[in-house]
Amino acid sequence: MFTGLIQGLGTIKPRGGDLWQISYLSQPQTIVQDLAYGDSIAVDGVCLTVEEILKDGFIATASPETLGRTTLGQEETQQRYVNLETSLRVGGKVGGHFVMGHVDGIGQLITSKQTASSWEMTFVAPDAIARYIVPKGSIAVNGISLTVAEYKSELSQFTVAVIPLTYAETNLSHLVPGSWVNLEADILGKYVEKFLTPGNNHHQEGDITTAFLAENGYL
Repeated sequence: MFTGLIQGLGTIKPRGGDLWQISYLSQPQTIVQDLAYGDSIAVDGVCLTVEEILKDGFIATASPETLGRTTLGQEETQQRYVNLETSLRVGGKVGGHFVMGHVDGIGQLITSKQTASSWEMTFVAPDAIARYIVPKGSIAVNGISLTVAEYKSELSQFTVAVIPLTYAETNLSHLVPGSWVNLEADILGKYVEKFLTPGNNHHQEGDITTAFLAENGYL
């Protein structure tokens, strides 16, 4: 589990088979100082397992399914920087929101506009992800925890306001209109949907009776 607060930037390239090498753009101390074999690390929002530690990065396996479902397998991604974040420690600060590292799908940047105080970036999301997007809610874009400023349901488009620090310290500054991004919807919305969908609970809609209430201590 992650928080969507990026700790550094890196690059990714194939090493043969399912192995991929992620190299640091710089030496981010928050990653380097305690990275260990078997650790989970989010690479552009994709949870990967560290299999070998190098002087300037690490090796991880990205399966064909992962490469096919995320941007990691795209040549465009291998020619630009990827966001890096180590997993959340018990008791650590949750400055963003709970990000699982399980990408739901790929979206696309539509526009990016600089304002007086931020960058307004608009993305289009697949319908399977757009259903969970709500104004002022959270969404992970390339592993970055962002707040939805505006959502146009008819277009499946959402806009986020990115502060200068986030824009400069992540790969959002390297995106151009048309760039593909990894999207992960807020896990809370998925659970709410599951619990409210008829057929996903032990007691179906209409099952609440006097006998049920008495059995569970309400009468």
